[in-house]
Amino acid sequence: MTQVAPPSVAARAGQRVRVQAGLVSMALLGANTLSYVLNVVAARVLAPDVYGALGSLLALVVIGAVPAMGMQTVAALHIAALRRARPGGSGPDTVTGERQLVRTGLGVASVVGLVALAASPALVLLLHLPAGWPVLWLAVGLAPLTMLGVFHGTLQGHQRFGMLALLVGIEGCTKVGGGLVGLVVGRSTASTLAGMAIGSALAATAGWWLCGRRRPQRTAARLGRKVLHATQAILGLVLLVNLDIVLARHNLSGAQAGDYAIGAIITKIAYWLPQAVAVIVLPRFVDERHRRRMVPLALVVIAALDAWVVLATAGWGGTVVTLIGGSAYGDHIAAAWLFALLGSLLALVQLLLYSRIASADRRSAAAVWAAVGLEIVLVTVWLDDSVTQVTIAALTSAALLVLAGMLIEYRSSRQPFALPEPRPPA
Repeated sequence: MTQVAPPSVAARAGQRVRVQAGLVSMALLGANTLSYVLNVVAARVLAPDVYGALGSLLALVVIGAVPAMGMQTVAALHIAALRRARPGGSGPDTVTGERQLVRTGLGVASVVGLVALAASPALVLLLHLPAGWPVLWLAVGLAPLTMLGVFHGTLQGHQRFGMLALLVGIEGCTKVGGGLVGLVVGRSTASTLAGMAIGSALAATAGWWLCGRRRPQRTAARLGRKVLHATQAILGLVLLVNLDIVLARHNLSGAQAGDYAIGAIITKIAYWLPQAVAVIVLPRFVDERHRRRMVPLALVVIAALDAWVVLATAGWGGTVVTLIGGSAYGDHIAAAWLFALLGSLLALVQLLLYSRIASADRRSAAAVWAAVGLEIVLVTVWLDDSVTQVTIAALTSAALLVLAGMLIEYRSSRQPFALPEPRPPA
């Protein structure tokens, strides 16, 4: 009788990672579903003009959370590099690295909060808000969001995807749930952002607990420089994801801006749907061999996932818009599938940008900022008369950026592979 050999340790570990990756996907889906629910409830509770203002403020929350995304990216790569340099994958160096990340995160969070408070008067004028309370609550909520980036990245770098999924779920329930409570109780933009700020603080506390309650420790300046580079690169990406809705709010009528805010939800669905792909592969980008092999595969997976969103909105765009915003919206949306295509292109841009951040390549960051400038020029000078025109401007910028990113990646992959220099003994 033939006996079946038991699975190897590597096979069991690989199966465990796949299960945990599935948990991350479900957690991200749940968190994004809650964000979708927040937008749907807001569209029905608030008047179209007020909802347009809330949509712009929520976009600014995402832009203000860019340092958190930079912290998460650097933390994931930093922890993954420490684990790769040590045979056991953990040790005193890793603990020290975690404590240094906490110190760096506290510094970045303080700067983000102060800058947001200083910019509050200008934001009130830019978004034509009747009062300043919404932007003040926005500023208060950004500091804990920055610290959440530290804890997300620490778990991601350790490839503790089960714990990461738990933290993502906690964040969704507290931050978005707090926003829903504030929206239903206060029925205003200020109360919604106040609930989100309180929920973010609770989520950051939970993240610190899950990551071992590390105390901050002084860190080298190079870690701060890495955060700065990653932040400015991701800032360009986040501006591309959210700049169109801000430009629409500034250039279009109130009803048109409300419709664009509904279309932007479709963009976010396509953009966030394949997020788990980037979460799983980012720590492996530390290894150049893995990065060169995994980037093309990850791009194909992202495109395949988003193809369903584009097809669905192409066939039932009007129904999708009505389901999201209700019968009061959609009069100014001619082609909902354009928003889905925009989100798909931006998801590809994100994966390509993460690959270049991992390799310390600054060309993609420069290309992202060039695309931001192009979109601003297109909308300000030319494409500013309708929802469709603003969408086409955003699509043009994103499509050109995908082509530029793929060209940069191709040229980098053609360069000879260089083995890392041996590390001197401790």
